[in-house]
This record gives sequence, C-alpha cells and structure tokens, in this order.
Amino acid sequence: MAATTTDADTAPTGHPQRWLILGVICLAQLTVLLDNTVLNVAIPSLTRELDASTSDIQWMINAYSLVQSGLLLTAGSSADRYGRKKMLVVGLAVFGVGSLVAGLAQSSAQLIAARAGMGVGGALLITTTLAVVVQIFDDQERVRAIGLWATVNALGVAVGPLVGGLILDHYWWGAIFLINIPVAVLGLVAVIALVPESKSRHGERPDLLGALLSTVGMTGVVYAIISGPEHGWASGHVAASGAVGLAVLTSFVLWELRTPHPMLDMRFFRDRRFVGAVAGAVLIAFGMGGSLFLLTQHLQFVLGYGPLEAGLRIAPLAVTVVVLNLVGIGARLLPKLGTPLTIGIGMTLLSAGLAAIALLGGASYTGMLTGLIVMGIGIALATPAMANALMSAIPREQAGVGAAVNGTLGEFGNGLGVATLGAVLNSRFAALVPGAAGAASLPSVLADADSAAERQAVADGFASGLETSQLFGAVAVLLGGGLAALLLWRAERADGPAAGAVGGHPEEAGSAEAGDAAEDRAVPEKEAKVAGANA
Repeated sequence: MAATTTDADTAPTGHPQRWLILGVICLAQLTVLLDNTVLNVAIPSLTRELDASTSDIQWMINAYSLVQSGLLLTAGSSADRYGRKKMLVVGLAVFGVGSLVAGLAQSSAQLIAARAGMGVGGALLITTTLAVVVQIFDDQERVRAIGLWATVNALGVAVGPLVGGLILDHYWWGAIFLINIPVAVLGLVAVIALVPESKSRHGERPDLLGALLSTVGMTGVVYAIISGPEHGWASGHVAASGAVGLAVLTSFVLWELRTPHPMLDMRFFRDRRFVGAVAGAVLIAFGMGGSLFLLTQHLQFVLGYGPLEAGLRIAPLAVTVVVLNLVGIGARLLPKLGTPLTIGIGMTLLSAGLAAIALLGGASYTGMLTGLIVMGIGIALATPAMANALMSAIPREQAGVGAAVNGTLGEFGNGLGVATLGAVLNSRFAALVPGAAGAASLPSVLADADSAAERQAVADGFASGLETSQLFGAVAVLLGGGLAALLLWRAERADGPAAGAVGGHPEEAGSAEAGDAAEDRAVPEKEAKVAGANA
C-alpha cells in the first residue's frame, strides 16, 4: 500500500512515474470536459424521446455546470485536507455512477438529477487533477506538464460536439453518458495503482461554514451568469440570484478573514503574482469564451453553415493550442523569456486574433481562420504560464484550492465574456437594424424580414455588431494582459530571484511557515529515495 505523504515530504525531483500518472489524470479530465459540451448535440433526441420541455433541456445542461462550479472551492479544500488521491478516486466513482444513471434515465427529472451528481464528481476531478500535477512534477518540468493538462481543456471543448455527433449517428442518446463508464473504471484502477497520496500537513481541519458559504455564493452567481443572456439581466430571478450570491460570497470573504483555518486564505490577494495571474486567467477565458459564443452564431446565421460545419470551422483554434502544447512551445519559451513577458506576448497575440476576426472575418471564413490561429498561438503561450504563475503563488499544501481558484476563474471569465461581448453586439445590432431592439434573437429578426434585401441588411448589421464586440474584447484583453504582466514583473522584482524562478513557491521565499516547509523538504538523499519508493 502506498504511503501517505504530506506536502512538505514531497521529493523535489518529481515522481518516477509522473508522465504515466499525467496521462491517467488527463484522461479523467477529458471525460469531465467532454460532458460540458457533448449534451448540446443530443437536444433533439432528448426532446423527442423523453418529451423534454425547453426548461427541462436547460436544466439538463445547466445542472452539471452549476453544481460543478458551486462546489469547486469546497472540492479543492477537501482534496488538500483529506488527500488528493482519495478525492480523485471519489470523484471518478461519483462521475461513473452519475453517468450510468444518466444513460439509463427514463425521465427528464432523472436525467437532471444524474447530471447534478456528475457535476459533484466533475468538481472533484477538475480540482484534484491539477493539484496532483503540482505535487508530482518538479519546478523544471511542471510548466510543460501544465501545458499538456491545458491541452486537454482545449481538446475537450473542440471534440465534445464531434464525439456526441458520432455516437448519436449509431446509438441512442444514452450512449453519450455510458461511454464514460469504461473510462471511469480504467481511471479508477490506474489512480489506485499509480497516483501517490498527498495532503496538507495541517491535517483534517474542516471549514464547514466556509464550505457552505462558498457553495451557496458560487451557485447563486454562476446561475445568474448562465441565465442572464437568455432571460435578461434585469429579470427578477436572475437579479435576485446574482444579488444573493454576491452577498453570500461577501460573507464568505469576511468569515475566511476571521477563521483560524480558512479554506481560501484571503492573504493570497495581497500577492502581486497571485493577483496578476488571477487577472490574466479571467481575461483569457473572457476573450475565448465570449468570442466562441458569438462566432458560432455568426457562422450559422450569417455565413450559413450547419451546426457540425460551424464546429469544424472553429476547431482550428483548439487544434493550434493542442499542437503547440504537445510540442512544448510554451514550456521552452517560459524559462528564456520569463513569466511576465511570456504572458504579455500570449495576451497580445490573443488580442490580435480577436482584432483579426473583427476586421477580416465578417464576410468570409478565411479572415476568421487567420484570427482563430493567432488566438490559438496566444492561448498556447499564455495559459500554461498563467496557470503555473497562479499555482506557484499558492503553497503546495493548498494546491487543491489553487486548482479550484483556477477553475472558478475560468467559469467567471467565460460567463463575463459571453455577457459583455454579447451586450456590445446587441447594442450595435439594435442601433443598425430597425426593430432588432425588442427581438428575442437573430433568427427571429431574419424570419421577420420581408425580402432578400432586408435579410442582407440584418446579416450586415449582425456582422457589424460582431466586429464591434470583438474589437472591444481585443482592447480589454490587451489592456488587461498588460496589467497582469506588469503585476507579475513588479512582484518578481520585489520578491527577488526565488519568487521569480519558474515554479517558485511563496513558502520558499521566506515566510516562517515556508521556512518550516523548506526545512522539512531538506531530507537526506537516501530518505528521499525511500519516500519516493514508498509513494
């Protein structure tokens, strides 16, 4: 049986089977990410076979992401306190059982409940996989490992609809969930056999009130973000959900400042590296999420592509990210350029890609393709560097919480991008097309057009709105990326070489607790080898 180690006992040379373990946890991560998008292609089948209403379909999609987002901080804290391997096993088991129930569901209510259960497993997997990467890789290899982990994120977004479409061409809708079961079983066996257990050396000290407040607050805010674009930000239940969520999250912050063992140490926000990484992570999700949300509509409603064709034409963005991360371009450049410059260049390219889509992609796909590839290059450079900077700003013993913060920022950034860029587009569209202000959607405006000339005017108005919104996003990403890079650069100058090193951790820079951790890690070489063998 593998020994349980605290973070202070982790050997700095990395686990001997680290690359095999990375493959295992990336497979688990991919399964979770596919379920974020795979259900979209099954909507016609669910409507027909389960007699699902529009509201039912919305809850089938949202129950998964809502529960997953609401539990991220709690899941990350639990992994740190009780053991990351243990939570990884629980997450895979819960996700597998939820997939089985979803695949065999006989009603909309059963499927919604199963999707919520899968969200619980997904929250545990998302936070634990990144935390395990931080534990098993040393400072030199961790950037490349995080790059490969980020590649799985891009791959999951890109291939979800394609995998769903291929399965539905040959099987019934339940197969899109049952396919998760063999993956979950394989993951369980591999995790139990390979992944070393690790947890915080502070032991099992639960912050139950903090867990409750973070879950309720996050759920309220994420529900408002999910529902706002469809129901209107001023609608009663959206505004109430957002207000309650923000009030509860405020209470969460106040409680975390008072409790002696917080699940999220608010002092992290005094660290410029942490704040810089937070700002950059939100803006990457902001630019990519908002852009893809609008581009899928533009490709279908303006350029006339079908859903599958539109998905294939957006795929070059994910393909670019996957290829560049697989060859390790970010991991090679980061030690040479440093974290601030790498992030600055990546965010500038992301901004340039958005601008290219705005200026060149309105009338044809060729210009859009150029922008997508440039965006992919920027994301491939900035994302691993940003995730590494964020995880390096948090002590190893709280790696689960760090991974939870990273996942939460992605949710917030994506929702913020959809809401902000969508609002800019709608404002421009309404100003150019008479009668568009009160319309429910672009298809409804096109349906009301009486002639080909009117339909062309509507399409041109939408294209102009897309251009304005993408330019707005490009400017926001450029300015925000510059701010994030500046904060990280100033933090490195203030903290010295230890903090500026790739993968450096704050506890190694000089705090009293950090000194203890560094002292604990300074074990003789023979003892380190024995500990590695036991793990």
